[in-house]
Parts: sequence; C-alpha cells; structure tokens
Amino acid sequence: MSNPLRIGILGGGQLGRMLLQSAANYHVTTYVLEAGKNPPASALCHYFIEGDIKDYDAVYRFGKLVDVLTIEIEHVNLEALFKLEEEGLKIFPRPQALKTIKDKGLQKQFYQNNHIPTSEFHFTQHKYEINNYIDFLPAAHKLRSGGYDGKGVEIIRNADEMAKGFDAPSVLEKLVDIDKEISVIVAKNENGETAVYPPVEMVFNPKYNLVDYLISPAQLTDEQSAQAKKLALDVMNALDSPGIFAVEMFLDREGNILVNETAPRAHNSGHQSIEGNFSSQYDMQMRVLMNLPLGNTSIIYPSLMLNLIGEHGYSGAVKYEGLEEVMKMKGVYVHLYGKHETKPGRKMGHVTIVSQSRDELLQKAEMVKQKLKVVA
Repeated sequence: MSNPLRIGILGGGQLGRMLLQSAANYHVTTYVLEAGKNPPASALCHYFIEGDIKDYDAVYRFGKLVDVLTIEIEHVNLEALFKLEEEGLKIFPRPQALKTIKDKGLQKQFYQNNHIPTSEFHFTQHKYEINNYIDFLPAAHKLRSGGYDGKGVEIIRNADEMAKGFDAPSVLEKLVDIDKEISVIVAKNENGETAVYPPVEMVFNPKYNLVDYLISPAQLTDEQSAQAKKLALDVMNALDSPGIFAVEMFLDREGNILVNETAPRAHNSGHQSIEGNFSSQYDMQMRVLMNLPLGNTSIIYPSLMLNLIGEHGYSGAVKYEGLEEVMKMKGVYVHLYGKHETKPGRKMGHVTIVSQSRDELLQKAEMVKQKLKVVA
C-alpha cells in the first residue's frame, strides 16, 4: 500500500475541524498550523504545529512537511505560498486565486473584468473620502482586507453616518434592494472536473451581520437556480484554480442576481451538506485535495442550518443550556466546535435540521433557538 498523502491545513478553526472529520475516511496523514495551544482542529489532526499562519517562515516550513496544502481561512501569508508553489508544492486553492479573493478591492475588480454581475463600487483610503460619494449612498463600506464574520463591514446610509466608515483601504459598495441572499458551493479538481451544489438561502443576524440560519434548497425559480449555479461556475472558472469555493449572491427585487463575495474554502453556507447532501462540502474538499472523482451534490433531504453563537452578555468558559432537550428532537443534529471560551456573537457550533417540510424546518429552528443557549 502506498504511503498516506500528507495534507496540510493552514488554520485550526471549526472549518479545519470538520474537514478533518471527513479526512478520517481517507488514506491520509493530516497536519494543522495555527497559533494557540488547542484550537478546534488540533484535537483531530495527526500533527498539530503551533505557529502564525500570517508569518512567512512558519507557513514556508509547514509547507515543506506536506504533499498538498489547503486553507480553512484566507488570511494567510501569500508570499510563502507563492514560494512553495514555485518549488512544486500543490496548493488548493492556488495562491493567485487567494490573492484575488482576500483583497475585497481586487475581488470586485475581478468580477468587473470578467463580466460577472456585481454591485457598483468605489475605492476609498480614508473615511472622509466617502464625502466624494454622498449621492452614491446608501452603501456598504468594507475593509479591503482582514474582515470576517461580519467584522469589517459598516452600512453608511447618509452623510451623518460617515464616521462609521474605515480609515483604511476599503470598498464602498452600492446597497442592493435585496429579495434573497443566496450562496452556491462549487468545486473543481486538478482534472478540471466540477461539481455544483444546489443554491441555499441565507437569513442574516442583523446584530452581528453573520448568518442566523440558512435553508437548502433556496426557494428560487428553476431559471434563477440555473443562473445562480452558472454564475458560481463562471467565478470559479475565471479564478482558474482547483479548490472548493462559496459564491455568495444577492437576488434583488427585480429578479437580478449579483455576486457579492467569494470564499476560497468550505463555508458557513455549506455546513448543512453534512446531513443534507450525499457528499458534504468537506468530503468534496478531500476529493479535490486527493484529485479523486468529485462527489454527488444532490440533496438527500431539505435542511436548515442554524448557527449557535455566544449569547449577549456572556463571556468565559462555555456552557450549553438545553443541549439534551434539543438532542431528543427528531431530525436535529448538533455540531459543537470544541471552543472552550464563549463571547457575544462568537460562532460556537451549528445545528442542522432535516425534514421534507419547509414549515417544519422553520418551526423546529424556532424551538432550537428558544431551548439551546450558549452561555458562560
């Protein structure tokens, strides 16, 4: 039998943890690089190396240990990845695709250059420059780099709210009159084979600006669903890289679909695929890394994924209230991320609910919200 493939993951959060759960099904040895003593992924890999994923030397040395390298968060040292790729290491997604995506300004220009519909935008270096675009408001002001989970985004509705903007390189994006926010997960292996998941519909938590829950499949017409899938494929093909990508989109009130952002990795909008689809996004990522035939993206059951986030007013060692009660519910699956400390708005886990009835999905989600609380 051949030696196991050595797979390296940059980042040790919950996405890495869930990827490792799928990796256990394959003939691989897994390595994780992350700062801190016991991040969520550290308990499940063969080799955990403590180090800063933004540090050139740490990333370069880590890359020398493995046969193929991937990420679970895009905020990594790109210079080290380009050097490793130059020396022959397989990195998925490729560093050039990462470079385009991790800078929201480059990302918007990429959509424009590749004729991918997206909202209008302007670049700013300082928040006072929003003054030049008063007629453009309302708009979202987004940091070009470093934002995640709703951080690094401010809605500027009028001149009185300009102070909320960022004094750093940012993108000012025209607000879209949104009917639905949708996401499509797509994958490509080295052979050029592609896979597309059915679109999901996301509902956001207005307080923390992150996904509250999502429903799979999204309620769209056949034409809208086909258009969303095609757009996601167009984005991935233009990025010209094997990998797994989440393409987030807006469906506006006039029926237009606009690409909002792309994540070059498994994503919050694909968690439900663990129970809801024949091949989960994490199994799919493993297939990409090993250049295996891609999996079946079809839906087994309609599903709803609810994020478990730290309750307002609680910080410290985590406690889960109502866990046993929720785990008695039929068709309800709890995923905890192994984080020891909670704080308001921090993602601590998720719950997937499966049912043939959309009404039942929504009813059970409301029950889970009432019963299961992340406190300290």
